[in-house]
Amino acid sequence: MDAQPRLQRRWTGTRHGLKPSAMSDAPPSQTPPAEAAPANLRIALAQLNPIVGDLAGNEAKLIAARDQAAADGADLVVFPELFLTGYPPEDLVLKPAFQEAARARIEALATRLGHGPAVLVGTVWPDRGRVYNAVVLLDESKVAAVRYKVDLPNYGVFDEKRVFAAGELPGPIAFRGVRLGVPICEDIWKEEVVECLAECGAEILLVPNGSPFDWKKPDLRMNVAVARVRETGFPLVYVNQVGGQDELVFDGASFVLNGDLRLAAQLPAWTEQVAVTDWERGPEGWRCIRAPLHLLAEGDGTAYQACVLGLRDYVSKNRFPGVVLGLSGGIDSALVAAMAVDALGPERVHAVMMPYRYTSSLSIADATACAEALGIRLDTVPIGPAVDALNGTLAGLFEGRAPDTTEENIQSRVRGVIVMAISNKLGTMVLTTGNKSEMSVGYATLYGDMNGGFNPVKDLYKIEVFRLARWRNANVPPDGLGPAGIVIPESILTRPPTAELRENQLDQDSLPPYEVLDDILACLVEQEMPVADVVARGHPLEVVKKVERLLYLAEYKRRQAAPGVKISSRGFGRDRRYPLTNRFRE
Repeated sequence: MDAQPRLQRRWTGTRHGLKPSAMSDAPPSQTPPAEAAPANLRIALAQLNPIVGDLAGNEAKLIAARDQAAADGADLVVFPELFLTGYPPEDLVLKPAFQEAARARIEALATRLGHGPAVLVGTVWPDRGRVYNAVVLLDESKVAAVRYKVDLPNYGVFDEKRVFAAGELPGPIAFRGVRLGVPICEDIWKEEVVECLAECGAEILLVPNGSPFDWKKPDLRMNVAVARVRETGFPLVYVNQVGGQDELVFDGASFVLNGDLRLAAQLPAWTEQVAVTDWERGPEGWRCIRAPLHLLAEGDGTAYQACVLGLRDYVSKNRFPGVVLGLSGGIDSALVAAMAVDALGPERVHAVMMPYRYTSSLSIADATACAEALGIRLDTVPIGPAVDALNGTLAGLFEGRAPDTTEENIQSRVRGVIVMAISNKLGTMVLTTGNKSEMSVGYATLYGDMNGGFNPVKDLYKIEVFRLARWRNANVPPDGLGPAGIVIPESILTRPPTAELRENQLDQDSLPPYEVLDDILACLVEQEMPVADVVARGHPLEVVKKVERLLYLAEYKRRQAAPGVKISSRGFGRDRRYPLTNRFRE
């Protein structure tokens, strides 16, 4: 086994002159003779959607992909980071039974695969009291090589230093006469690991990834890959997983760059694919000469697809039969309904209209039109009797006090009770519909409209909700299960937003216009910009201070919010962890 023991591999020299003490992990006297270098190579990229903890299911996907690649004449199949265990496994890694099950399955799989295409697969790998984020080469019925991730990310959504030990700088893997450098995901975001592989004789860089999507990530990834190719002159194969895992969503979009920086392969985003790439060795080294090249969508369309895939996988991987949501006639619930239909199909989406005395006839008409356009079931459950009963129950306690948000929140909480009751009775999961603007400033009711199991628009500001709604009216995502045409009525897009919890209520009675609010929030949340700098953008100081105060005060609500798809560079929850008890103010 070409494993990488910590005590046997030592590196000497400066950062630009690292050399391994031996090019094989076996002692020099046992180093096998080098195989003849082939002139051609066929590498399959397995861009697949694993499920965390489903070792048997992920193994079955691996075997099916390998069989497909074998039929296409592949020599090697490359899978994403931690594919066998699913990514990210978080604190499952700390469970000894999980560690042992992962290693045992890999060792059994090596024998099971036998001859044919080799497999390079990511897995949790325990070794002598430490646990690593590893890639394993399975070839000719054995575990032929193991390499460990060196640079463990510990920022944003990543917390790998909590559960993994860092590997030492790796040497290349000898594979049938080719020397493969295998940096794992974060290992290419700095130059050290790739530089070491280059100086130790690597010829092709194979990079297994579990890289979550956000608005800016595709360009960032490509820039990093270009930098590593420019530094080494080697071709780079970037294999990324696809699919949703809790709040993270992975877009796939795997690619190959040749040593001249030309894009040689581009797999589609948001879908599984096993793609074969053909390689040829020339005077200047290896080059990908034949591979699929797909055009990637950009902007609002790719954000919409991210929300749909994240929702679909959360519902399906957790085995819910469908979803239920309150359909109010407003933009947020209309967009969530459209996303749910595209993710699951109309037969798995159940909408409920819950009117009260402040609900306008236009809201009822818009909710009805939206449900009809999407082809979903819509039930109407008036909440008047329940709200009146609760108000009557509290009348004595509240005597002498003027109505305020307390009574408004009772309406919201009655609606929350109704959708949760439907969920309990029918087994469907409740979708919550609050956008990032509302969640930022606390304009959502705990145990009311925040009730639910998942929120696909949690990381979308209000102006982004409007943009994605307009995009959906003009487009159907490639894998969408909903109808074409206008599914969100134009009147929903043009009406001023309102919660309809009192007479003639509008969101902007107590909030700045969303164009202003969302810009301030983006400055404070994504960029952690000082208040003075936000004011310098043209916003009044008193408005910025009000928004900042609301942002801090709503932290306790966000801690109790449902998970939702993360698509920004800094979403609430995993990315932004503020104390609940906090007196700091600028």
